[in-house]
Amino acid sequence: MTPLVLGQLNVELTDCADTDDWCKSVYELTRNQWLASSANWLIAKPLSILLILVIAIIIRLVARRLIDRLTKANGGGRIPALLRPLKERAPQALGSILSERRAQRAKTIGSVFKSITSVIVFGTAFMMILAELGVNLAPVLASAGILGVAIGFGAQNVVKDFLSGVFMMLEDQYGVGDVVDVGEASGTVEAVGLRITTMRDVNGTVWYVRNGEILRVGNSSQGFAVAVVDVPIGYGADVEQATEVIDRVATQVTDNEPVSDDVLEPPDVLGVERVSAAEGIMLRVTVKTRPGRQWAVQRSLRAHIMGAFEEAGIQGPVVRGFGTSE
Repeated sequence: MTPLVLGQLNVELTDCADTDDWCKSVYELTRNQWLASSANWLIAKPLSILLILVIAIIIRLVARRLIDRLTKANGGGRIPALLRPLKERAPQALGSILSERRAQRAKTIGSVFKSITSVIVFGTAFMMILAELGVNLAPVLASAGILGVAIGFGAQNVVKDFLSGVFMMLEDQYGVGDVVDVGEASGTVEAVGLRITTMRDVNGTVWYVRNGEILRVGNSSQGFAVAVVDVPIGYGADVEQATEVIDRVATQVTDNEPVSDDVLEPPDVLGVERVSAAEGIMLRVTVKTRPGRQWAVQRSLRAHIMGAFEEAGIQGPVVRGFGTSE
């Protein structure tokens, strides 16, 4: 190369920064001053942005796969790894429903973690891309904060429902298969989401309840339940005899199948519960049962006790004014 060309090359290369290798490399390849001076925007920055996006996608993919592994049950009724550190109030007696409940709970919590992971990863990548483009991040962060506050005020009910659903899932207040009372509605839980809980009552009506509107929950399916049976007798009946009949019949019923499978402790005859002119003398017996099975035990006890009362000739309460003329 002649000295004149070398001198011209050195003069033109002075437009490139001393450390800008891209500028020098492009000029050596193209001998074009404009391409060389624009190499940082045409090649370096696009490659940097592409690299940031690729790394963000890989990190998100790895995080989602890890969350999927933590939320996946290995079969045999085992608890997903994500739920093991969390408190679980679901009764073991739910059987197959328990597995469905665990799967749904793990899936819902996993979806929350996936969403949080995506927001963090892509949010960080977006900020790095803006910084790579030379954008001042301070006004952007301030604008994002103001926009977040505005969205929070506008969608506060949705945010309230979402946060309530998250805490409900983490605390395992109720789940699929539980019989619950949430105030305006009661029934069996069919689905639990982060915003809506779906329930079906005894009449078959499906209720969609917003999690943020649930102020208190009565769960009849945790730990154990109590079957409470009140049996009325007339004022002229022998209370001691009626109590002995109730004790005998309740023991027989709870010791035999199929009721015995649902009973946890022997029946407890409490005796006279209340006395009123309309109902006569009310005797009460209670039985500790498996969760959700108290109603079946109550129906069986009532049927057998009333039959035993009729055989023993124990008088029931007299309803005045019903079927008689004054």
